Amino acid sequence: MNINHILVAMTEPKSIFLEILLKYFTSKSFKTNKKIISLVGNISEIKKEIKKNNYNIKLNEIMDIRNSKRNYVNLIDIKINKKSSYIDISNYISDCFGKSLSILKKNKKIALFNGPINKKTFLKKKYLGITEYLAKKTNSKDPVMLIYNEKLSVSPITTHLPIKYVSKNIKKSKIIKKVKSINNFFVENFKKKPKIAVLGLNPHCETIEKAGEEQKEILPAIKRLQSEKLKVKGPFSADTFFIKKNIDYYDVVVGMYHDQVLTPLKTLYNFNAINVTIGLPFIRVSPDHGPNISMYGKNKSDPSSIFCAMNFFNKI
Repeated sequence: MNINHILVAMTEPKSIFLEILLKYFTSKSFKTNKKIISLVGNISEIKKEIKKNNYNIKLNEIMDIRNSKRNYVNLIDIKINKKSSYIDISNYISDCFGKSLSILKKNKKIALFNGPINKKTFLKKKYLGITEYLAKKTNSKDPVMLIYNEKLSVSPITTHLPIKYVSKNIKKSKIIKKVKSINNFFVENFKKKPKIAVLGLNPHCETIEKAGEEQKEILPAIKRLQSEKLKVKGPFSADTFFIKKNIDYYDVVVGMYHDQVLTPLKTLYNFNAINVTIGLPFIRVSPDHGPNISMYGKNKSDPSSIFCAMNFFNKI
């Protein structure tokens, strides 16, 4: 997909996201970025943060995305009710997403980069995460969460699902669909067939039952994918998989649940990773961390995820 414009939905106002974005906009990397970048958020809040840190950033306030300029921080204003409590700020976040989605619907060469959100106050248990929220808003089926790092990426078959529900949601058909989506994403955007490792669910891929999920669902899915010439192997035991020879060889590791693959990836690469949603009508990315309210306003947060995101956008 030929992306020439990045639309940034600011979302959570009490978040480190604006702080680390501004660190990117004052870096040499921004000056060489070939993409146009437009922010959808409250202009007065953005200007206040710029002034507080005495940043020299070229701003371009617009109402129409066609008036955006390269090497400027283009701003599309979203009103925010100053009398709102923090919990009621969900209307502002919804407006940021709503405006962004209306722009994306009309422009095929724009990607979405949204800030992290507080799932408890915004999603209010209606969705497992923003992956599912955006899938619902765009009528997209079978979205895939890919945590991307240029050396190794991971993807959980189940996303923010409580552990007690995981085993019931490990199905052959779901594994096949998600692995195919990941394979197609790499072929389309990086011109390569990725080497994909699939992990088992149970410790050592073993069970005291007659047959576990590995035998019933995971292995049959792998065999089906291999018969279609995808570079897939497994199931591997998760406790010993993330050793150097494996992470050097494979491009993607598909796990059965969220922490099974995100914990080792974050241990390996810290904040140098991004969350990519595959299966939407557009490319969607977010930093691989939360709002981190405890660090809000301190200007000490690590911006690595922003740089990782921008490098990713330039690669595709």
